[in-house]
Amino acid sequence: MENEQISAFGEVLIFLIGGCVFVLGGLFSSKLIHPHRPNAQKLESYESGEQPIGSGWSRFNIRFYVVALLFLLFEVEIVFVFPWATVFGNADYIEATDGLWGWFSIIEMFVFIFILALGLAYAWVKGYLEWPKANVTPSDFKSPVPQGLYDNINKKYQSTKS
Repeated sequence: MENEQISAFGEVLIFLIGGCVFVLGGLFSSKLIHPHRPNAQKLESYESGEQPIGSGWSRFNIRFYVVALLFLLFEVEIVFVFPWATVFGNADYIEATDGLWGWFSIIEMFVFIFILALGLAYAWVKGYLEWPKANVTPSDFKSPVPQGLYDNINKKYQSTKS
């Protein structure tokens, strides 16, 4: 019995070693054969056929990070909901438990969704879903146009909005 298990694991080990040899052999042979002539155009980043503008390394606002984390939180829930949905309607389980399986699984899913909703409410209350607006400060630009003309235009368009 032990020899059969060792031989089964030995086959898997040989398969893994063979796979690694093929991958590393391919990488080594391509490195050995390919021409290496870098130039500025080959070293540029490429995005959908557009010419790159600026550096490929740019900073992005931290708010996108929070949005991405919240997206992942609610995207990962599908990993838990899908198996539940496939097992929920299993007639064998329902028959073996006299219908208690259905009630157990529905209550379990409501608890799970409640915990997710609680997490969403927490993020909402803490203001993580708010997108703060930029604080615009007026400049000290001296315009040749008199301030009264600006006031008249503002009054005119303010009355048409309301």
